[in-house]
Amino acid sequence: MKINNMNRKHTRKIKCTLLAVVAGLLLSACGGSERVSYTKQGMDAIAALEYNEALNCFKNAQEEGEDELLVYRGMGLAYMGLTEYEDAIVYLEAALHISGSRVEDIDFDINYYLATAYYKNGKLQDAVDAYSAILALRPREKDAYYLRGCVRLAQDDFESAQADFDRAVALDSRNYDQMIRIYMALEEYGYKDAGLTYLQNALTENEKSISDYDMGRICYYMGDYENARSYLSNLKTATDYGAALYLGRTYEALGDYNYASTIYAQYTENDQTKAEIYNQLGLCRMRMEDFEAALEAFQAAMNIEDNGMMQTLKFNEIVAYEYMHDYKTAAALMNSYLKSYPDDETAKREYEFLQTR
Repeated sequence: MKINNMNRKHTRKIKCTLLAVVAGLLLSACGGSERVSYTKQGMDAIAALEYNEALNCFKNAQEEGEDELLVYRGMGLAYMGLTEYEDAIVYLEAALHISGSRVEDIDFDINYYLATAYYKNGKLQDAVDAYSAILALRPREKDAYYLRGCVRLAQDDFESAQADFDRAVALDSRNYDQMIRIYMALEEYGYKDAGLTYLQNALTENEKSISDYDMGRICYYMGDYENARSYLSNLKTATDYGAALYLGRTYEALGDYNYASTIYAQYTENDQTKAEIYNQLGLCRMRMEDFEAALEAFQAAMNIEDNGMMQTLKFNEIVAYEYMHDYKTAAALMNSYLKSYPDDETAKREYEFLQTR
């Protein structure tokens, strides 16, 4: 393919109060009477990608004396959503300070977010230290080893990264999702051969126990598409989500977008809840230059509640409109997109192009 302070404060509080009134009415209708907290409203706003509204609600939560730790955590998440990582770090660090000396699950949760904020802000060693703090108390946290390994790759410290990945695998030697993530991280940073070693070891060490599904998708990532197709074709792709996704991707890799789209479309006849299937269907139809059908697929995925990939879908929707030469709609959608995802440099460049059409 980019009023005065007292009135603002009053308006902000009115908006969140109205939300509380509506929520209270709903609770009353269900037999409840407790007011929904501003903190809960803030977290709901984050889930809806309404980060500024979330901040308004958290500020009201502060004024109402709600749990300060949860408020600061929420504000940190909202600022992360706005890609304002310096502010996110301030509030997440404040949340950890409030929690005191007794370490609970929420402290680990905050540390994971804080490590991400450090990483996004370019503070790579601080991110490593945050994961190390988690591991000092929970030495079997495989996710922390994996994530610390990823940061160490960004630091160009391959040996330390590999040691972290090895530890993560040792803690869960049959976690094929994790091995695939390790492969993808290593490939991204130019260590594809090292990544392939993890996949090959998974096949060799678990040859007698590995399923056709895991064998097929590992073959897919190894570029062995013929074997991937062979293993995945043994599965019921009309009803098996993973099998449909990876067999479709395999046919895409083989250049057969028509058959891949057939696999995805057949799956959606039985299950309309998987956004990634619709997204892949849309991408296939884009390759087949059926842009209206592609748009329908992306929008069907966007209508799935909590689909987990809204940013990707919104971007692909914009691309579809652009290929349909509806530049006005594409530009309007891109303007909205950048408000939710302001750090997408590709989208910024695309918006500049759309404004010239």
